[in-house]
Amino acid sequence: MSDKKIIVGLTQGDINGIGLEVIIKTFMDPTMLELCTPVLFGSQKTTSYHRKNLGIEEFSFNPIRDFNVINTKRVNIFNCYEEEVNIELGKSTELGGKYALKSLESAVDTIQKKKIDVLVTAPINKHNIQSENFKFKGHTEYLEQKFGEPGSSLMMMVSETIKIGLVTGHVPVEKISSSITAEKIEKKIKILHKSLIEDFGIRKPKIAVLGLNPHAGDEGTIGNEEKDIIIPVIKKVNTENIMAYGPYSADGFFGTATYKKFDAVLAMYHDQGLIPFKTLAFNSGINYTAGLSIIRTSPDHGTAYDIAGKNQASEESFRNAIYLACDIYKMRNEYKELSANPLKANPIKMER
Repeated sequence: MSDKKIIVGLTQGDINGIGLEVIIKTFMDPTMLELCTPVLFGSQKTTSYHRKNLGIEEFSFNPIRDFNVINTKRVNIFNCYEEEVNIELGKSTELGGKYALKSLESAVDTIQKKKIDVLVTAPINKHNIQSENFKFKGHTEYLEQKFGEPGSSLMMMVSETIKIGLVTGHVPVEKISSSITAEKIEKKIKILHKSLIEDFGIRKPKIAVLGLNPHAGDEGTIGNEEKDIIIPVIKKVNTENIMAYGPYSADGFFGTATYKKFDAVLAMYHDQGLIPFKTLAFNSGINYTAGLSIIRTSPDHGTAYDIAGKNQASEESFRNAIYLACDIYKMRNEYKELSANPLKANPIKMER
C-alpha cells in the first residue's frame, strides 16, 4: 500500500455558521497535518475573516489554483470565488447558502476528477442553500445524485461506542410509515452490512434492527409493520448469511445498552436513531454517507448559529470526521488488495 498522505477535501459550509471556525481550530493542531493534506474549498478572504474574528494570528493558508502545487505541510485553500462576501455571523442569509453551495460544488467536481481522496463537509443550512442547482433535503441526497442513485446510500452515524444507520432520513414524520417498505429495509441492511465489512474491517458484523412502532408493535397490538414488513426482511437476509436480529423496541434497546452487543444498529427513522446517538456522542459523533463510490464524512452538528463567531464551538466532531474519512480510505484500499484475484493481476502464461 502507498504511504502517501491522504488529500482531504473540506467544504466551508454556511459562512455564517461555525463551519470555518471548527476547521481553523482543527488545523491549529499540527499533528493533523501529519495525518493528511487538507484542501479547503472556499475563499481566502472569507476564511481570513473567521481567523481574525477568533483572534488567531499564526494560522496561515496556502492558496492554490493548481492541484499539482499542493503544500503537504499547510492548509491549502482552493478559491471557489474571489469576491468579498458580507458575513453576518449567527444569521441564516441567502448569501450563506449561495457560498456554501459554491464550495460544495467545487469540492464534488474535484473529487469526481480524483484530485482529492476523501470529502469532509462542514454544516449547511438545508433551507437557505435551496436553489435551481440544489433541490435536495441535505448533503446525503445531493451526493446520491452525483455518485449513485436515489436510495443507493445510507446515512450512518458513527462514534467509538455505536454505529447507527437509518432506513429513512429527512422524511416528515407523517410520511415515515408509508416510506417503510420491505425493499427499502433490505437494501439498507445490505448497504450497512457491506460497509461494516469493507469500510470498518468487521469480518462478520452483527446488526440490530429496530421496530417502527412503540414496543416493536407488541405482536400487532400497536401496528403491523413489524409482523408484515420488518420480520420477513430479517428472515430473508438471514438466509443470505447476514446476521441481522430484531426487531427491537427502541426504548428498551437503548435503555438497557443492548446496542453494545452489536456492531451496528439500523433505525427506521431519523429521530429514532439520532436522539440516542447524540445523547451518547454529541460532541464526538460523525455522519458518514455509506454506500457511495466516494468517501464522505461530516460532523454530527449543524450550523449552530447561536454560538457562531463566539469561539465556543468544539472542533472534536469535525476532527473525528477527518480521522474517520482517512481510516475508511485506508480500509477500503486494504480490502481491495485482500479481495483482489491475484490471477487477474498477474496472469499466468502457459508455456509449451
